[in-house]
Order: sequence, then C-alpha cells, then structure tokens
Amino acid sequence: NGKSKSTNVISTFLNEKLYSAYAPETLTDSLGFEAAIVGLQNQVSTWFTYSDNQGWIPVWQVGTDIAYTVPGRAGGMENPYNSYATLTATDGAASRAWSWAYVTINNANNIITNVESPTLTGMSLTNKNSLNAEARFFRAYAYNTLATLFGKVPIITAPLTAPKTNFVRAPLDDVNNLIVADLTFATTNLPLITNVKSNSKGKMYARANKAMAQQLLAEVYLRTGKNDLAEAQCNAIITSGLFSLRTARYGVTLALPGDAFSDMFKYGNQRRGQGNTEAIWVIETENPSTVVGGVTNSPQQRRIWGAAYHEVAGMKLSDSTGGRTNARLRLSNWVLYNLYGPNDMRNSQNNIRRKFWYNLPGGANYGLPVPYAGTDTIHRLAPHTTKWYQFDPADEFGFAMIKDFMVMRLGETYLLLAEAQFKQGKLPEAAISINALRTRANAALVSASDITLDFVLDERVRELVAEENRRMTLMRTGKLVTRATALNGDKITGLSNTHLLLPIPQTEINLNKDVVLDQNTGY
Repeated sequence: NGKSKSTNVISTFLNEKLYSAYAPETLTDSLGFEAAIVGLQNQVSTWFTYSDNQGWIPVWQVGTDIAYTVPGRAGGMENPYNSYATLTATDGAASRAWSWAYVTINNANNIITNVESPTLTGMSLTNKNSLNAEARFFRAYAYNTLATLFGKVPIITAPLTAPKTNFVRAPLDDVNNLIVADLTFATTNLPLITNVKSNSKGKMYARANKAMAQQLLAEVYLRTGKNDLAEAQCNAIITSGLFSLRTARYGVTLALPGDAFSDMFKYGNQRRGQGNTEAIWVIETENPSTVVGGVTNSPQQRRIWGAAYHEVAGMKLSDSTGGRTNARLRLSNWVLYNLYGPNDMRNSQNNIRRKFWYNLPGGANYGLPVPYAGTDTIHRLAPHTTKWYQFDPADEFGFAMIKDFMVMRLGETYLLLAEAQFKQGKLPEAAISINALRTRANAALVSASDITLDFVLDERVRELVAEENRRMTLMRTGKLVTRATALNGDKITGLSNTHLLLPIPQTEINLNKDVVLDQNTGY
C-alpha cells in the first residue's frame, strides 16, 4: 500500500496545470483570431528565412538545371542534392520541409476549427469567412508543398492536442481534393488585393488576397492535369485589371542605373504600395533593429546567390555590388552562357552581374576592371543574379538580409498560363502569353512552333531565376531528371526517377509506432 500511495503522490505532483498560454486552444474574438493569423503568417515566412543551416536555400536550387554547389562553400544541408546517392530517409532538408508543413497545417487547423464553431458569436459571417479563407489558403499552401515533395501524405484537418502515432498516408487524390476545396473557398471569400485590411499606415498588402489563392490553385490544377481550369484561374488574374507588368522604370532607384525589370527587385520597390503593380504576394520584412519582430530568423538569400567579390584584394563591400555575398551556389553554365538571347533585359548587367571594377578607395587599381578569368569566376567573381542585392552601410558585414520576399507576381502568372495553354495544344495562345514577358524584356518574340514544355521551363528561368523554387517546379512537371542531367549533368551524380519525390523522414516513420508509414519507392 505504501508503494501505491507514493506512486500516486508522484503522479499527482508531475501532473501539469496550465495557468496561461500564448496560443489558446479556443479562439473567441476578432483580436484573438487576428493574432492567430499573424502567427500563421509568421510560420509561413520561416520557409524563406530559415538560416540555422545556410544550405537550406540551395537545397531548392542546386542539383537542378540552374545551379550547383561551389566546392568549399556549401552550408551542409544541400550536399545530398548534388550527390543524389547520399539522399536518404535521414535527410535534414526533407525532415525540415515535412515538419514545417505540418506545423503550418496545425496552426491553420486551429483557426479553421474555431472560426467554424457554432458556439462562436459576436462576429459577422463575412469576417468569419475572411479569416477562414486566409487560414485555408495557408493550409493549402502547406499541403501543396507536401504533395509536390512527398506525394501521398497524412491528412490532418483538426488541431492535434495530444500525441498521435498512427498516421497513414492518404491517397494523393484525397490530398489534392482537400487543397482544391480549401483554395476554392479562399478564392470566394478572400478580398481583392485592393480591399485587403487596412491599418493606420494604409493597406496591409501582405495579407492574403484573392489572386494569391487563384495563382496557387492554377499551379495545383497544372500538377493534377486539369489544364483548362488552370488557364481559367490565370486569365482571371490577368484580366482583373488589378495587376500589370512593369514596363517602365519607377521607384526609389529611378535616378540610378537600371531598367524596368531590375527596378522590381530594389529594396523599397518590391511592394504594391511602393509601385510594384506586378506584386501578388509579397512577404514584407522590416529591419529588426527598428521594428521588433520585423523579420523571422536571419534571411540568407543575398549571401547564397551573390559572389564573394570582397575576397579579392582591392574590392570592398558596397551598395552597387550588393553588400556581403558569399556564393553558396553558382549558376550553371547553361544559364549563364546559353539561355538568354541578344538584348534580353533580364540578362543585362543590371540583372546578372558579370563584370567588376576595383572599388577600394585609395587602392592601386581603383576604378580599373577586375580581371575576369580562372577559378575566381566560380565563386569570387562568379556571374550572379542581382535580385537579392541589399546593403546597409551601418552594417557592412550584413549577416541577415531585410529585403522583402516576392513569392508571387504577375510575370509567373503569364508563365503558368502559357504552360496550361501548351498542355491543351493551344500553341498560338501560349506564344502570346510568353511574348507578353519577352516584349517587356526586349527579347525576340516567339511563335507557336517554338512552344514546348521545355521552352516554357526555359522561360521560367529567364524570368524567375532566384525567385521560384526550381526543384519544386521540376518535380511538379516531372522534368527534374531529364533537364538536370542534360543541362547541369557534369555537376550532379546519382540522379534518378527516385528523386522526383523526397524520402519520408525516417524520424516520422519511427515515431509512428502503431501503423506503418510507408516510405517512397527507392529510399
């Protein structure tokens, strides 16, 4: 009896009593829901801002057709995506992608479940539907990421409040149907971008809007072979009158060298409220030294995509050279030397830097061109995109970056439209869609006979390099193996059709002790 009493006392002592929580299980008013939505957006932004391993960003670019890891510059996480035979179920990037998605989904489920509760009062149906639509958009965004990367995955549509060890992978059709249902609700109930919520500083354009849901729905329809429905979603955005391609210079760098394309990627020009009429979804960041919580983690895109020019004697960090850039990856020779035609604005020095000048004041070679040859062109003087340039003279080292993330813009809408039209055999229409971008870029126009899926994917690189998740685009279209092998094959080993999906994380398989969580074929 004494032993039993002691056990009961210990059990009672260890029983946790929760006195407060940052995220209540039950949301009861508009203020709580708004805070939950902000928290959900914060979680989504961590996909782009994770910096604990600087290889996270290269994972989605290297080992494809556009980039490879520079020897000695890797952050670590991206290594299996160059040498694919080492990509196993213990892969860190696959595990992070899986856990990120399900945290996002659980946060969204908490909002959806509470806002749909019949006991919730004191809020209008319109307000409830708007909050529900925003949460459903982000849930769909996370599930679409999972479906593209892993195929079949467990479906969870209610908040998890206790450990669960019997997950099963749902059929991919069921996952896709959930995504479409969420996005259909979102397109119906999200506001137009001109009607998004406002605060004392004006429109809060970073909040979810109807066009964001339409664009994601178009991508889902393309992935699932419903090309006519994808075309309709793209056309709805393009003909809405709410967005337009930037064809003239604008904004804070108008007096500096540049062009209509490069202006979109200048700090202070990226947001709709700053003149970017092409912006559909921009994750806005603020300098954390002046705005507490202005950015999640410490974004590393600038250091990933640029060149380590500051390692060259006679060169110093500067605004015109993009700040501290470290060449964690290098664009493939195909991108740099074979992709762009003559006069394509997207290949101008304003957009892809290929030349440098000594810029150290007082240096012996100040103002002279830096010799451009040899191994330096791999990382120190590597040709690179300028899209992520950003410099703060008060913080020259610049570990973190404070630029916004242009996740969706109208340029991609035209490319998704062209893909949908091509897949329906509408080649003249697809040429017209692509020529909208090529006209802006001053590139030679194309005709119906030029249009293939590979040409559309080529044009995506010209337009979206360093913006799109290239790995996911090639996985979605089934072109990862053929294109990476043909266009960047000397930098890649072990790539096969197995890698059209990522491995289910072994940790998830091990924790799911009551049911077997199947692994993807080949891992």
